[in-house]
Amino acid sequence: MSNRAVLEVIALDEEDAVAAQTGGADRLELVTDMAADGLTPSRTGFAAIRAAVDIPLRVMLRLTDGFAAGGPEGIDALVTRALDLREAGADEFVLGFLTADGEPDLVAVERLIAVLDGCRWTFHRAIDRTADRDGLRKRLADLPGLDTYLTAGAATGVDDGLATLKAEAARAGEPGYEARILVGGGLRLDHLPELRAAGLDAFHIGGAARPQGWAAPVSANAVRTWREALDA
Repeated sequence: MSNRAVLEVIALDEEDAVAAQTGGADRLELVTDMAADGLTPSRTGFAAIRAAVDIPLRVMLRLTDGFAAGGPEGIDALVTRALDLREAGADEFVLGFLTADGEPDLVAVERLIAVLDGCRWTFHRAIDRTADRDGLRKRLADLPGLDTYLTAGAATGVDDGLATLKAEAARAGEPGYEARILVGGGLRLDHLPELRAAGLDAFHIGGAARPQGWAAPVSANAVRTWREALDA
């Protein structure tokens, strides 16, 4: 079995996707509207990216900024979008919702995974805003398809979350800790040696793949720098 670390890159369109794959990305997270920290792309946008690259795509399910699903109407809208994307061929997803008191919104999550019908999915950085990380993990542990947590270890980013990331990596395989940790959120190249030494093997970048900012496309060279650092 390969011990190659996973590199996931945020893509907004097919130009991003092609550059990320060229630079060595293993997987893409597809979003739109980074001003709102990444929302669900359109069916057309997904289809264009799917036609442009052949690496796995994880599609964001999130219609508004923040980590609330938006009540029954919001959940219904999310389900409609998920079904539309499934019909277009999407088979991996990213989602995660919290209640007002910081608990996992199981109503929203369970409604969505019911229509995802066994697709693999990532619970995203809502885990970094929850009132109880361990409790959230254990409440989600038996949900079908959950194979990844995207987390910085802290709401403020990897700098503040290093200790949490390493502690959770050390618990791999325990109940609630079976899913892979995908490190992202303020991640820098200089974090990698410490994280890799702790056994972490999956990494997510957005702004780091765009040296000229979010108004510019992904740079294949920037992604290649990360690929080379992970492979070193």
